[in-house]
Amino acid sequence: MPEATANGITIHYEDHGDPGDPPILLIMGFGAQLTLWPIELVEALVAKGFRVIRYDNRDVGLSQKFDGVKAPGMLKMVIMSKIGMTPRVPYTLADMADDGIGLLTALGIERAHIVGASMGGMIAQHVAARHADRALSLTSIFSTTGNPKLPAAKPEAIKALVKRPKSTEEDVLVAHGVHLSRTIGSPAYPADEERLRDRVRENVRRSFYPEGPTRHLSAIVADGDRRAMLKDVRLPTLVLHGEDDPLVPVEGGRDTAASIPGARLKTIPGWGHDLPLELVDEVADAIADHAHGAMQDA
Repeated sequence: MPEATANGITIHYEDHGDPGDPPILLIMGFGAQLTLWPIELVEALVAKGFRVIRYDNRDVGLSQKFDGVKAPGMLKMVIMSKIGMTPRVPYTLADMADDGIGLLTALGIERAHIVGASMGGMIAQHVAARHADRALSLTSIFSTTGNPKLPAAKPEAIKALVKRPKSTEEDVLVAHGVHLSRTIGSPAYPADEERLRDRVRENVRRSFYPEGPTRHLSAIVADGDRRAMLKDVRLPTLVLHGEDDPLVPVEGGRDTAASIPGARLKTIPGWGHDLPLELVDEVADAIADHAHGAMQDA
């Protein structure tokens, strides 16, 4: 299994397509393994002439874990954030952005199109702001700016995301994962039950590490409002967002596009907080067209 030392830690990744094609780096979100990028989307982008790299963020999947490193309590973090203090956390979203850039360096890639989903979109925003010389374009998918005035997630979505399974038995973990996927998924594109259950089971068997998301969440909360950072981003930027996202409401995508000069926004009715097969072609077309356009304008 391919692994690289990036930013001083071990990152597990997959590399698809012709090494001579323009690279796309896919950054996944909160507590999510690289497998949450559907292989069908990866293959669609490869067919459109791209080299596609997806990887496990630190503390998830097969990448390095930060065992025993404690994150501050969520109540303490929220209170500190509200009074303008930055809590000390195990690592930051900026650190995670450095991981992605470190992976590109390890693979000998000077510049890549950066595509991030959810928390991965936040990490991608840091790449665009902090490592613009390594990025060809930015695509932010169902992500947000950290603006505290934006609408919150639906309570049932938050509950499903942060609730721990009742046990570590495989069937319990699978049922828990299926419930989460159904709760935050696309109302207009519900996943086939058997396929969804099989996919969740494969992910559980690949890796189950509940401590990682706790540290991911602390990095998100500590990051705060990114709008001031985003106003200085000068990369060609595309924002994709579902109009029926229960976890990161569409206003988060609109605020992202409004905060980045020249950014384009595309919203899709019926799309939630997942990547359903029915939307793979539309999402792949949008990413590829944006990346091709960015290269032509460079």
